[in-house]
Amino acid sequence: RKMELSSGKLAKFADGSAVVQLGDTAVMVTAVSKTKPSASQFMPLVVDYRQKAAAAGRIPTNYLRRELGSTDKEILTSRVIGQSYSLSFILCQILCNLLAVDGVNDPDVLSINGASAALALSDIPWNGPIGAVRVGLVDGETIINPTRKQMSSSALNLIVAGAPQSQIVMLEATAENILQQDFCHAIKVGVKHTQQIIQGIQQLVKERGVAKRTVQKLFVAPEEIVECTKKLAFNKIYAVFTDSSHDKISRDEAINKIRLEIEEQLKEKFPEAEPYEIMESFNVVSKDIFRNLVLNEYRRCDGRDLTSLRDIKCEVNMFKMLHGSALFQRGQTQVLCTVTFDSLESSVKSDLISTAVSGIKDKNFMLHYEFPPYATNEIGKVTGMNRRELGHGALAERALKPVIPQDFPFTIRVTSEVLESNGSSSMASACGGSLALMDAGVPVSSAVAGVAIGLITKSSQEKGAIEDYRLLTDILGIEDYYGDMDFKMAGTNKGITALQVDLKLPGIPIKIVMEAIQQATAAKREILQIMSQTLAKPRPNRKESGPVVETIHVPLAKRLRFVGPGAYNLKKLQAQTGVTVSQLDEETYSVFAPTPSAMHEAREFISEICKDDQEVNLEFGAVYSATITEIRDSGVMVKLYPNMTPVLLHNSQLDQRKIKHPSALGLEVGQEIQVKYFGRDPTDGRMRLSRKILQSPATTMLKTLTDKNSIVLGSTAPQSSTSSQ
Repeated sequence: RKMELSSGKLAKFADGSAVVQLGDTAVMVTAVSKTKPSASQFMPLVVDYRQKAAAAGRIPTNYLRRELGSTDKEILTSRVIGQSYSLSFILCQILCNLLAVDGVNDPDVLSINGASAALALSDIPWNGPIGAVRVGLVDGETIINPTRKQMSSSALNLIVAGAPQSQIVMLEATAENILQQDFCHAIKVGVKHTQQIIQGIQQLVKERGVAKRTVQKLFVAPEEIVECTKKLAFNKIYAVFTDSSHDKISRDEAINKIRLEIEEQLKEKFPEAEPYEIMESFNVVSKDIFRNLVLNEYRRCDGRDLTSLRDIKCEVNMFKMLHGSALFQRGQTQVLCTVTFDSLESSVKSDLISTAVSGIKDKNFMLHYEFPPYATNEIGKVTGMNRRELGHGALAERALKPVIPQDFPFTIRVTSEVLESNGSSSMASACGGSLALMDAGVPVSSAVAGVAIGLITKSSQEKGAIEDYRLLTDILGIEDYYGDMDFKMAGTNKGITALQVDLKLPGIPIKIVMEAIQQATAAKREILQIMSQTLAKPRPNRKESGPVVETIHVPLAKRLRFVGPGAYNLKKLQAQTGVTVSQLDEETYSVFAPTPSAMHEAREFISEICKDDQEVNLEFGAVYSATITEIRDSGVMVKLYPNMTPVLLHNSQLDQRKIKHPSALGLEVGQEIQVKYFGRDPTDGRMRLSRKILQSPATTMLKTLTDKNSIVLGSTAPQSSTSSQ
């Protein structure tokens, strides 16, 4: 299908602006950059994706009726866009504005392409352009940029961002446990189609003829200071990085001790040097030593070879009162995962705009990731969830969701708290979450494990092409910091469920990605084998302390009695027992109880409120004796038997004559009258009674002998009757 890229009409004050349209979905993306004259080495690229209610033809439902803070969907989309770009030595802000959404085409991929076009059409220097497509897999056929309807039946949701010459920049995927060869094929097809988008952007740039600005690279260490640092610190840093007895804390302390010592010596030799030049010189030397150890000597700082995993330990059923729990330890990364069950009413409800864009109204499985400061021996402010925690939790959630049964009767919440962190905590969350789900008795289709693969490259000075590289299995935090790639993949023994690739390079060849997938697959199977020694399959039953859910059938005739006026009975049931009742269809209700004892109380309560209807079966067309319990303006309230809830006998059914008040017939409370039973109203279950019908001429001529629940009708009004009791 046709994707349109346009520029020059909207937001002309921005350095770059582009509008991307696919179908009737349109996104405007702007890019503005300012050189930051600060001695800070962190040069952020800020990406903000905003969903506008007007784009979906809706008004926000909050109190102010306007867009407020960013939603989870907006933050996650912003992260996906930001992962596709790496801008150095410049402060840049990319804003993605949703102009229109048709509910058919997802705007997130359009935003990546729009950002690429906006940067390419601006004077901001960067290594683009790039192109992005979404790849689906429906009935074994790969589909490029599938519609929302096609995605609902797709086994794969893969976003591929590619650079010129078929380089890969970013990958983000969720898969229904698909095979490795199908996944690799989808990546290759996606990269091929990104090249068409890149060519279109290049053609647009050629027509505009934009000249890029010259930006002075800040914070570059002078070569003279770097060489001096290397002479002073090489042997000391090399000794630390080759000593496998160090752990994360002791290694960091040893390097910092060397740093302080070398910086003092450099300040004496170069008194006029800026502080950041000395700091950067030490960083350059440390990074080179670390990377060359891997590239030239095939050595890692903890003594492992390039494809080895760290030691793994697993425990389950940590606390008996929890519905499910597991502790997963991989090296110095430790994650505690817990599982909680609740009613389906506790599922996450999407906001109106996200629902209009994605079509997903709610979800009954969620994973929340927490990363407290003590996990890295730091002090920090403990606030709400930040972007990093949200992104890591979403990745682990995507890894586990394909194995969760769709008809599971509870909402599932997995919490993953990182207690120690030294690399790949999100993949540890997937492993721990899988064990916790099996410990809780969730009938998952298969166990899930995840692993992170790192990359160290050597590039040519002239062309910048990769000359040599090493892939590292199960990377440490320092290997992620000094490395070029964080490749996270999760799945089962059969296939892949989630993948995310973050690169610090302008792009890597498809060959490296295929090798990384192969290496991750081997590591994943090894991890699953270790996990199976602790818990090989889900427990056959959920824990006794866990919640209970039952389905009950309530006929329409009994619904009014069951629910009560204004849902009084259901509210009373929840207040007394903590049980929640939700309606599944016209006559079926789901009863959720947090504990078995609460369900027992709920059964007694429901039996009590429906007791009268369960004891007596009334016969259609029979005549019964009714006792008046209350006189109202509209009629009289009567009971056919003692424990029955009074029902209204309307004025129109009291007598052949038209009356305005029951007192006109001399009726009193406690008086018995004869009524005929005509069943219940099919819409609301109300009992239908009539006294008037017994006074009609046709009835007075009828003589019928029935069973003990009926009477003998004579030429006048009935003389006697008996209750069905």
